[in-house]
Amino acid sequence: MLHEFLEQFQTPLQNPVLQFSLILFIILFAPILLNKLRIPHLIGLIIAGALIGPFGFNFMLRDSSIQLYGTVGLLYIMFLAGLEIDMIDFKKNSYKSLVFGVFTFFIPLGLASLLGYYILFTAVPMSHKLATSILFASMLGSHTLITYPIVSKFGVVRNRAVGITAGGTIITDTLALLFLAVIVASTQRELDYGFWTQLGVSLVIFALIIIFLFPLIARWFFKHYNDKILQYIFILAMVFLGAFLAEIAGVEGIIGAFLTGLSLNKLIPRTSSLMNRIEFVGNALFIPIFLIGVGMLINYRAFLHDFDTIIAGVAMTATAVSAKFVAAWLTQKTFRLSKDERSLIWGLSNSQAAATLAAVMVGYNVILNQTAIDYAIAHGLPPVEPDRLLSEAILNGSILMILISCTISSFVTQRGAKNIALLNAASDDDRNLEKALMTISVNTNIAETISLFNSFFGKKNDLYVMNIHYGGSLLNEQRGNQLLESAAMTASGADNEIHKVLLSSNNRVDAISNFVREHSVNNVIMAIDNESDSDLFCGSTIDTVLARNTNSSIFLFKSVNRLITLKRSIVVVPRYAENEIGFAAWITKLWDFAKNTAIKTVIYCHAETMAYLQKIQSIMPIEVEFELFEDFSDYLVLAREIKSEDFLIFVMSHKEKESYNPAMDKVPHSLRNYFAENTALLIFPTQATDIVDSSGDFHNAVINDTHYDNITKSISGMFRN
Repeated sequence: MLHEFLEQFQTPLQNPVLQFSLILFIILFAPILLNKLRIPHLIGLIIAGALIGPFGFNFMLRDSSIQLYGTVGLLYIMFLAGLEIDMIDFKKNSYKSLVFGVFTFFIPLGLASLLGYYILFTAVPMSHKLATSILFASMLGSHTLITYPIVSKFGVVRNRAVGITAGGTIITDTLALLFLAVIVASTQRELDYGFWTQLGVSLVIFALIIIFLFPLIARWFFKHYNDKILQYIFILAMVFLGAFLAEIAGVEGIIGAFLTGLSLNKLIPRTSSLMNRIEFVGNALFIPIFLIGVGMLINYRAFLHDFDTIIAGVAMTATAVSAKFVAAWLTQKTFRLSKDERSLIWGLSNSQAAATLAAVMVGYNVILNQTAIDYAIAHGLPPVEPDRLLSEAILNGSILMILISCTISSFVTQRGAKNIALLNAASDDDRNLEKALMTISVNTNIAETISLFNSFFGKKNDLYVMNIHYGGSLLNEQRGNQLLESAAMTASGADNEIHKVLLSSNNRVDAISNFVREHSVNNVIMAIDNESDSDLFCGSTIDTVLARNTNSSIFLFKSVNRLITLKRSIVVVPRYAENEIGFAAWITKLWDFAKNTAIKTVIYCHAETMAYLQKIQSIMPIEVEFELFEDFSDYLVLAREIKSEDFLIFVMSHKEKESYNPAMDKVPHSLRNYFAENTALLIFPTQATDIVDSSGDFHNAVINDTHYDNITKSISGMFRN
């Protein structure tokens, strides 16, 4: 019995339970131990992989299970990079990404080609010397966003430097993998017209399928299946399908994973519970196992016994690191970026992993003298040593380069991301955290209402969720507690916390107003059901709520379609809305919603209002169109332009205020009668402010050319970076 027990611990471990337990303990303790030493935990995972791997203490082999999880982790990194990119900034910085991609690929390509041709591959036959040198150089030109989790951890994924680097990654890795495909093919066949036609057509078809077909499939799935587990499994399946299609097209799967992330970017809001699940599983399991698997490739013994390996590793590392820094420095100077942004670009683009491993493994497995080997075997001659496209010294040198480049990248990325995060935090300090109250009832679509809150307000603000039950009955109290527990679970799925409020009152308006006053609530979100809450939605109750809560912005939300399936936000803005006190508050939330969900916004407004909104658009660009809409009373003419997947947002006003229009009183009825199939939101801006004039009295701020700059600075300061 004891003998059988001890056999379980013989190395390499064969028991899958022990193997997985060891991996989990490494993932658990590596960050804890290394944080004390201020070492990025990514490096700890790679070092741990080297220690437990076949070239270390041989606790585990790099078997098919490690390779499978590692493949998932690598695809996850690329998928998250595409998924979390701000598409507006990505499009805006597409030229910068192109320039950076050219710098960061062709500078290493040129330097490494000279290094390979004149130093490392002098013994390679002349017929293959140039091809070997170019393949070797293209390896150094590529990079992997292996330190992307650090950027995500510090919350700066939407910084322009990250967008520039992510765009450049697609360029470099695509070029590197195309070089790989062409050079390997040149050793096996003639690069004729048929080869180039096949490669070009397959790449075009692959890109069209992912960019256009994947979003259609995903939108249909999200519309018909609301199960959270099914949605996550669907996303994972799409990532692997995209990677498989990329391999069929002749490039590595990481390109397909990244494009899949880009294609689904608009369908998965960054504040949603689905996004939280995707990030959690990847960062907790798949990505760490990938890093451990990379560490298992490190053979330190080769550096002790093979001088060629040492020369190759040192030369490759020095060339790659210096060339990537030059590319980041040139990008910084070209586009006048900050030093911290340069650190982000260099840190993200310096790490070598996926494309480098793919190229070196393929090159190592290409035998140039296969015919001679086969002839010797067939005729019983002495065995012929295989002449490889890339030697074993280059293979081991590549592993050393991966380790050193990832180490440097981790430190550089962490420093740059931390500094940028501190600057953003200082800006956030200027933007006071807000308190919001959400009222729910038994008919409330809690999941969609909380999704709306997260998209408009983010996760940093306090959210109180209130249920008001009548008569003090025990049954009503139990139902109220169940609703609040459901809301808390829904919010936790998006990594958000709520304050539960259960009140017994026969007067809803009094309960809401008293709570708003006592807790200094800035925003009130009322989830409206067409039937049970018709008195609030269309009756006099809302007028009373507005009259008694002028210090707060009031949001009336009617949920019909899930936010994840919406295609456009149709925003109707009355004339003179920019002249009211609450203008800055609601416009920042509208812009935040657009950036968090990536939903296209179409704003119908008066020419004067449009001018102000266009100036704001120049400060914080989103995907928006402006349509001239002179008379708010004609809002029903928009009915023919509105589709069921549109999100209707009406900016309202309090009676007797400057932007008030009598037609606003009919909007709730119109939403029930003409737009019953649309999710809708009514915004009643606050009528109080902490802006005071020289006499100390509150005043109704009017935006004009004289003090517009001060107002826009205030507005831009309220936006999240």
